[in-house]
Amino acid sequence: MNDKGLVNFRDIGGIQVPSGKLQSGYFFRSGQIAGINQEQYSFLKDQCQIRDVYDFRSTDEVKQAPDTDISGAKYYHIDILSDKTSNGASLGAMITDGNQVHENMLKTYESIVLSESAQKGYHDFMIGLLKDDAPILFHCFAGKDRTGFAAAVILKVAGADDQQVMDDYLLTNKLRVQANEELLNRFKDEMDQQQLDNLHTALMVDPDYLRHANEVLLDHFGTFDDYLKNGLNLPTDYVAQFRNKFVTR
Repeated sequence: MNDKGLVNFRDIGGIQVPSGKLQSGYFFRSGQIAGINQEQYSFLKDQCQIRDVYDFRSTDEVKQAPDTDISGAKYYHIDILSDKTSNGASLGAMITDGNQVHENMLKTYESIVLSESAQKGYHDFMIGLLKDDAPILFHCFAGKDRTGFAAAVILKVAGADDQQVMDDYLLTNKLRVQANEELLNRFKDEMDQQQLDNLHTALMVDPDYLRHANEVLLDHFGTFDDYLKNGLNLPTDYVAQFRNKFVTR
């Protein structure tokens, strides 16, 4: 599928899982869709037939760059990290002093698993999926952390193994090459080399981040199923309902 240059865009469906295949054409992930061009707009509206857009960005991020409104689609703003006073997944927080980026990202992923705003946000998102009978797009700013974790949860619920989940997660590093270069160019006159290096690191995903999220999840909840039940407060038959709806034999 030609993504028309949409940043970090992909359909996470189509993969084989033990009970069949996760439907393609339902779950699209991307970076923010602010200021997209007419061709990209038509692609999302007519080809992907997006009917629900879930935006995981902070209120400030949304104010600075509101999503392009896709006619016929409902828009849901779910601020995943509103509990965090400094939103580590926003652009401003990515450019830290010294060499703290890796450490900061690990902390961000802890918040993605444990903060109340994330648990409530992903609860609302996952419940929304069962109500949706049409394709959805979910995204944050870069489409890599808050979105990457949401994609991982969907894939695991569908029955994907850890390698399949990690493969989708790491695809971000390939799909953001051009967008990352443009961002670095935009800031190259305002930042010193250390800040630019930090920004570059922050714009990448690292297997450590997702692995750390998984460790935190298991430490606190014991199993992924218990995270769904006790962390996200989803019904005990959620996985069965999801697979019944979205996994084809």
